[in-house]
Amino acid sequence: MAVKTIGGVQSVERVFELLELITDAGREVTLSELAGSTDLPLPTIHRLLRTLVALGYARQLPNRRYALGPRLIRLGDGASKQLGALARPQLASLVSELGETSNMAMLDGDMVVYIAQVPSAHSMRMFTEVGRRVHTHDSGVGKAILAQLDDDRVRGIVARAGMPTPTEMSIGTVDELLADLARTRERGYAIDDNEQEIGVRCFAVAVPGAPTPTAISVSGPVSRVGDAFAARAIPLLLAAARVIGDDVRPEAHGVSHKSAG
Repeated sequence: MAVKTIGGVQSVERVFELLELITDAGREVTLSELAGSTDLPLPTIHRLLRTLVALGYARQLPNRRYALGPRLIRLGDGASKQLGALARPQLASLVSELGETSNMAMLDGDMVVYIAQVPSAHSMRMFTEVGRRVHTHDSGVGKAILAQLDDDRVRGIVARAGMPTPTEMSIGTVDELLADLARTRERGYAIDDNEQEIGVRCFAVAVPGAPTPTAISVSGPVSRVGDAFAARAIPLLLAAARVIGDDVRPEAHGVSHKSAG
């Protein structure tokens, strides 16, 4: 997928295209693999990668493959904090309407990282530190994010990250997970029902159009978060996700996408 900006600079577009291709691969890649995913000439790819390596935004490994570089960590951390701040009004509105904690999380490698939270006013409430990383298969936000991906990518993520079962309700096999994700796609939202922590239930939806797979959720004690709560919460979650998606979608900032062959 190549990024084409309106009135943009071609060399900048090409650099970010390569970074996105390496990111989407989810592993180290070779020059030939990159060349097969884009219409950029091989000498151009090689020249751009040399520059990225020199700046620390890419790494060349001893086996001659390429991976993302450490300098991207600082950029990603700053971007996630700004994205969380952008979404905070919508999260606060969910708490005001529903009375339970709202969260926002995004895919970070093979894990999910929480980037924003607005806590409930209840003394008994769900609380997760911003910056906490959790597995994808046993969290509401994680499953909402996985449901946006194809099954092969899901298999790769859980194969690398593992599938621990923190409770007896947790999903422990890939087949169970894929079946759960199929149900998630069909109904339009994910459920964590005592899977990450006994006594806590969470409903989550994907943020449409986010440049990195992202989800928002509301969560609380199972005594308060049941079917009646879900009937009120899901429409509000979907509406909030659409607003956030409109704010973060690249097209909203003058960026369009085209296939790269």
